[in-house]
Parts: sequence; structure tokens; C-alpha cells
Amino acid sequence: MYKYTYTQPISLETTPITPVYNEESILAYKFQRHYSSGIKKYIDKLMDYRYFLQYDVYDLENQLVFTCKKVSRKGSIYFEAYDYLTKEKYMVAYDKWKELIPDLIITKGNLQIHIQKEMEGWSRFICDGKEIAKWKADMDGEFLIQLEIAEDSPIQHPAFFIGISQCVLFIGG
Repeated sequence: MYKYTYTQPISLETTPITPVYNEESILAYKFQRHYSSGIKKYIDKLMDYRYFLQYDVYDLENQLVFTCKKVSRKGSIYFEAYDYLTKEKYMVAYDKWKELIPDLIITKGNLQIHIQKEMEGWSRFICDGKEIAKWKADMDGEFLIQLEIAEDSPIQHPAFFIGISQCVLFIGG
């Protein structure tokens, strides 16, 4: 397993550039919640910081490598994710609900990755019946977040898991 860690403030109105460290505690990525305008940020504040939702993930040269954003169209909510390195677009949608917690599905062509969301403990990314990654947030003054990616995961780009996890697991819909 490849392991990554980072911390997040408890307050959703805070949008710092957040460093992500690998298992050797070396900086691997950075990400930040993104607003395209001050008006959207203001409206989002009125909507409890859950309406305009986009996270951008950057490499060590500050190049945008992945983005995930919430989309609301015709009464449905889903997320669009884009990998700038592979030029691949993914859709993340609600799949089913269990005990008031939604499961989600990531799709791109024939690829399907199910996210088994948990409020406490590990949320799991499942592809072809096998766990390929897991994500967990523990609270201790701030959120301490862990991400683990299996060595044989069909997606090895950590920014993929970071961007999607921040949108659908940390903030949610």
C-alpha cells in the first residue's frame, strides 16, 4: 500500500493550500478548495459551504494535475473529475443509500469504482470486488486524514483519490 497523510481545519469556510505527505513524510502534492469568483464564495457561505464545491490538486511544481467539482443539473447532483495528466474525465454519482450514508460510484467507460462511504472508520474504493484504496478522517483538534492506495490499483495517481475524497467524503453533497 502507498500511504499519504494530510490535515484539514474543522471549519469549512477555511480554504488553505493543504500539503499532502507520502509515507516518508515527504511533500507529494498540494490541494485547495477553489472558487471561480468572490460572489460564488459568498453564496456558498450562505449555503453552508456545500453548494459550490471544487477541489484542485497540484504537483510539486504547482501545476494543476487533477480537479473534482460538484455539479447540480436538473435536480440531480453528481461530481465531475478530470485528470490533467491522462486527459481522462470521470463521473462520480450517488449509487445507493445505506443508513443515511450514500454509496457512490466512479465511472469512465467500462471502469467502475464503488465508494463505500463511512462516517467513522475507513471509506473504501472497490473495483471488480477488490479494495483498491481507502480513506479515513479522524478528528483531533483538526481532521487528520489518511489515504492508502493498493500497489495493484488500476489507478495509481494519488491526486485522483485526493480530489475525489475531498469532494465526496470530506465535504459530501
